[in-house]
Amino acid sequence: MSEARRSFDSTTETPARTIVTRARGWSRFLLVVLALHIPLFFYPILRLCGWLALPLWLTVLVFVPLASSQIVSRLYLRHNRSRWARWTRLTSDFWLGISPLVLIVLLFFELPVLAGLVTPETAALSIISIGLLCGMFGLIVAMVPVVKKIEFSSPKLKSPVRFVQITDVHIGSRSHLFLEKIVRKINRLEPDFVCITGDFIDAAGVPELELKSLTSIAGPVYFSIGNHEKYEDLDEILKRLQNLGVVSLRNDQVLFRDDIQIIGIDDMDDAMQVKRQLQNINVNNNAFVVLMYHRPRGLEAAAEAGIDLMLSGHTHNGQIFPFNLVVGRVFDRVKGMYQHGKTRLYVSQGTGTWGPVMRFGTQSEITLFEIKDS
Repeated sequence: MSEARRSFDSTTETPARTIVTRARGWSRFLLVVLALHIPLFFYPILRLCGWLALPLWLTVLVFVPLASSQIVSRLYLRHNRSRWARWTRLTSDFWLGISPLVLIVLLFFELPVLAGLVTPETAALSIISIGLLCGMFGLIVAMVPVVKKIEFSSPKLKSPVRFVQITDVHIGSRSHLFLEKIVRKINRLEPDFVCITGDFIDAAGVPELELKSLTSIAGPVYFSIGNHEKYEDLDEILKRLQNLGVVSLRNDQVLFRDDIQIIGIDDMDDAMQVKRQLQNINVNNNAFVVLMYHRPRGLEAAAEAGIDLMLSGHTHNGQIFPFNLVVGRVFDRVKGMYQHGKTRLYVSQGTGTWGPVMRFGTQSEITLFEIKDS
């Protein structure tokens, strides 16, 4: 553990590099927002208002807040932690979450309305009802993570081990109450240790008090950073977690016991990150080696280095249909277990959510690993 804590001081990013990382992240986000606003917001809102035959003043009253909701939420209210700001963000994100579904159903109704088979008003009311029902269902799914159990054996273990992975919890977007619920579920599983594989926090200034439930976890908690921590106050996040007893592994390793080694590598938008960092880490090939790396890339490099199990997240499996189709084009490994040689990679769908507190076609999960000796 001393090596892990030493790495906290030696591998923190410089302020200039942190600013550049944040700028790049926000630039990409803004480009995506601009690209998606027309099909997801402008067209559906105006079309539905037209089908409902709303007067111009009412159309403007509906269109302006809905069409600008993400700009207001992400730019102007991003660091506002008041209750009204939080509810405003949640409402705007709910609209963001159902907007792809609204668009798909709207396109489905276009031809029947054009052919006169369905009245525009009936179509509009049906689309709004379907969107709201799907949104409520997605909200429930997102609020109740399932426990997914993974079992296998390893000859490297002297005795069985039981541990939990959580990832992409996104505290900041999600509240401390959600974290407390997750911790209670973890404690009921009675793991030997817990791995947090990045994007645990996605907002600046999340107070230590809101993370305090981590201290009720009986075993060690190991953490590797994701992309969202780098967009925020990374150094302060690491200090808060250290104060709560969490071991941050930044391109470093630690022994849980003499036959289990835990490695954590910083997330980078670089396909060679895992390979490059593993060359500088003393991988104990006599032990069962768990590698925590936020994004599911580098399995081949992990196998070359003798890693037994690589844990990742990041993809959310797209979180909301049809974005899972897009994620599948970006990442070869999106969810579940993969294997290359003797090395396994498990990609979690994520414990929390980013943006909309909603999942449609995916699941929030807490992953329990039970590995037996053989």
